[in-house]
Amino acid sequence: MADYSRPHICHCLTRLASVKRNAVVTVYGQRRRTGREFVDGVLRLAGGLIRLGLRNGDVVSIAALNSDLFLEWLLAVAFVGGIVAPLNYRWSLKEAKLGMQLVEPVLLVTDEKCVSWCIHVHNIDIPSLKWRVLMESTSTDFASEHNQFLTTEMLKQNVLVDSLPTYAWAPDDAVVICFTSGTTGRPKGVTISHLAFITQSLAKIAVVGYGEDDVYLHTSPLVHIGGLSSAMAMLMVGACHVLLPKFDAETALQVMEQHCVTCFITVPAMMADLVSVNRTMKNGAQNSCVRKILNGGGSLSSELLQDAAKIFSIAKIFSAYGMTEACSSLTFMTLYDPTTEESYKTTYPLANRPKQGTCVGKPAPHIELMVKLDEDSLRVGKIRTRGPHTMLRYWGHEVVQESSNGAWLDTGDIGTIDEFGNLWLIGRSNGRIKTGGENVYPEEVEAVLLEHPGIVSAVVIGIMDVRLGEMVVACVRLQENWLWSNVENRNRGGSELSSEALKHHCRTNNLTGFKIPKRFVRWEKQFPLTTTGKVKRDEVRREVMSHFQILTSSL
Repeated sequence: MADYSRPHICHCLTRLASVKRNAVVTVYGQRRRTGREFVDGVLRLAGGLIRLGLRNGDVVSIAALNSDLFLEWLLAVAFVGGIVAPLNYRWSLKEAKLGMQLVEPVLLVTDEKCVSWCIHVHNIDIPSLKWRVLMESTSTDFASEHNQFLTTEMLKQNVLVDSLPTYAWAPDDAVVICFTSGTTGRPKGVTISHLAFITQSLAKIAVVGYGEDDVYLHTSPLVHIGGLSSAMAMLMVGACHVLLPKFDAETALQVMEQHCVTCFITVPAMMADLVSVNRTMKNGAQNSCVRKILNGGGSLSSELLQDAAKIFSIAKIFSAYGMTEACSSLTFMTLYDPTTEESYKTTYPLANRPKQGTCVGKPAPHIELMVKLDEDSLRVGKIRTRGPHTMLRYWGHEVVQESSNGAWLDTGDIGTIDEFGNLWLIGRSNGRIKTGGENVYPEEVEAVLLEHPGIVSAVVIGIMDVRLGEMVVACVRLQENWLWSNVENRNRGGSELSSEALKHHCRTNNLTGFKIPKRFVRWEKQFPLTTTGKVKRDEVRREVMSHFQILTSSL
């Protein structure tokens, strides 16, 4: 007999099928589905997967843009006890293969954006792969030409929903493997449980105030933990999901008006684009529907927050700090409250001490948070967390066990907690760069740059940027007899380099677009090193920022 007190993300289906039975719960293009229709689609797909031979603990990789079918697949795989491993559609084929080699999926689902992966990923690359499925029925002609491919509709055919067994669970109650880059840039699979998703969803519902009357616009990719955890919160309350394949500011603003969207999540780069497009296309017109905005992936600048508050004048704007390994958000804070028309600028409470870092708010109700002080500091140290929200493990590693550290998860970030319980984020202990909501690890980019024959050494850093949060900047030292050219032509012959040539080099070496440096700085001297031979990135960053300021002032 099934243990119905055991957490399972498919518990939301009962509410959707009853409370939202005849109400629209998903909108994707011209396709609208009621709660009953959506749940029926999930159950029929689950039945098709059982008939196909999917078993408890099997991994299903999904490479697709946002859609209602993506949500169906997430819940259907979970229903039968499988584990979903979304692949980032922005990856190169090489990166996708690395991800699949790590998690060993038995089934690969792709949409038209990633359909070439179905063709070019061979069994010799991924020996575990048994089935390939094309998500949308619009790909039926393609499936007919390549008869080894199935479609979602094929799997749903002739399934009797009433005969389905109840929920199943994978070992350790794992349900999603969400990829995040390791310190070497290779993907690491963060294994997340049903309990973690449900706990995080309840936290967002409690803090942000989501409800069944909300209309939620999916701005964040469902391959990322932010998009997945917010989607789960909306499924749990029974909100309406409006899905765009991927974020585009102009389309998003139009859809917000068309469907009277009440809430969405964002990162600084998205908000900057929304403000810019609104100013250009709509002459700064106000939005009268959006009531809740949750920002993550970096802080909003004061200027950007003010601009956002002018456009979304009745929206309460929140900010969240978190990580994939914690199933999204650890802390929340209110940035703007329309009832008072005030922006909240938290000041460092210790008047006799300099401000340290950026305030990211207080822990969510279910979160335990602590700072493991550095040996040479009385207030600053490594940020750690524990609770039902934390990952089970990195895929392929042992389950995280209780140990002498009390099972605290090290976030990899440095910070301090003030006497009011606010967490102040100071920096990243591993040098990770957060750009446009994506993680970039300098070591990976540096390794690609060093493959160029004209580069003797390289240091990649993040520079604060209003739109992206941080901008990826590469400092490069040239080999002897190589020249730096200001002419942006990647096809120049001889021993000459330019920014465009190095960007082209990165692209041809399968470096994902958001990881490619936006700017390059020619470094004339040795990079500053510690006594152990490690690069002093902070010194490099300060010099680069000074260099940029000089260039700006001379314009």
